Amino acid sequence: MAINAQQALKTIRNGELAPIYVILGTVDYLADQLKQALTQQIPTEEQTMNVGSYDMETTPVAVALDDAMSAPFFGERRLVFINHPYFLTGENKKTKVDHDLDSLQHYFEQPEPSTILVLMAPYEKLDARKKLVKTLKKQATMIEINQVSEAETQRYVQAALDEKKIRIDADALQELVNRTDGQLGLIMGQLPKLMIYAAQSQQIDLAAVQALVTKSLTQNVFDLVNDVLRYRTQPAVELYHELVAAQEAPLKINAILLGQFRLLLQVKIMAQAGYSQGSLASTLKVHPYRVKLAMQTVRHFDQAALRAAYLGLLQTEEQMKTTQRDPELLFELFMVQFVNERRTATRARSGAY
Repeated sequence: MAINAQQALKTIRNGELAPIYVILGTVDYLADQLKQALTQQIPTEEQTMNVGSYDMETTPVAVALDDAMSAPFFGERRLVFINHPYFLTGENKKTKVDHDLDSLQHYFEQPEPSTILVLMAPYEKLDARKKLVKTLKKQATMIEINQVSEAETQRYVQAALDEKKIRIDADALQELVNRTDGQLGLIMGQLPKLMIYAAQSQQIDLAAVQALVTKSLTQNVFDLVNDVLRYRTQPAVELYHELVAAQEAPLKINAILLGQFRLLLQVKIMAQAGYSQGSLASTLKVHPYRVKLAMQTVRHFDQAALRAAYLGLLQTEEQMKTTQRDPELLFELFMVQFVNERRTATRARSGAY
């Protein structure tokens, strides 16, 4: 059975527990919430003896199974976490750990009634061809936490603030999402200091978010992309200098810029082919919020401009790697060349009519 994180949290907190869970996905915040909710089902005084956690990258699965098949120690339930079960994926990890997967298969088929076995799988997907995975999908409760939509993210934020009776202005919430790239874990990590700010007024406004929440590198690069595409040479160069001054590596900045222009090109081409925002996020395996921003951006620019910027940045990256020239100067040269070429192309098109 497959359920989402909100459904899972509700049933777990109500004490409706399954014998086997698979928490599949890369949203750490939700994984931590689910792990905490499951742990709370074991009385605090029993947790030392009845909660076990094993990393499959360093520990044989047989050790975890021995724990799972043991009777609870002076309690009703035993909780066992199996972390990083890479053998459920298509990944060929080199490790000296020998795993008894036949015994694990047998356990999946006949789980211990008094044990809650939880497989913490921080991966985008499992290998559906494997017998273990096929059995899991029949026997376990599958909780997928790979992507969280912007609407879901805002609901989690609102729920956390409602618990403290704190309100947040609509523009403040949107700015919080913007500055954290819509990443739920990053947003929830920023909430405590915003709550402290709002302790007296019980209100979080836009000014608070702008003052207390630092823009991520990706968000700064997104601003840089807009400066490039709008031919704003001076603001683009100033922002680039600021990022380098903040100890961001030029090659890293350039790599994120390249990635952003690659995404814009993909979204432009695929949107013209009829892909929806949801299908784009799924097909490109990109966070829905990034796709939303990309779709808003590409409406204003033609494919030729996006392609020219991408190719120009590729050339800049090659020069950064193969020459001793100053990276900041190389970016300035890229901006000048890009703007000049695009303006020339625009004039040529105008003259053709």
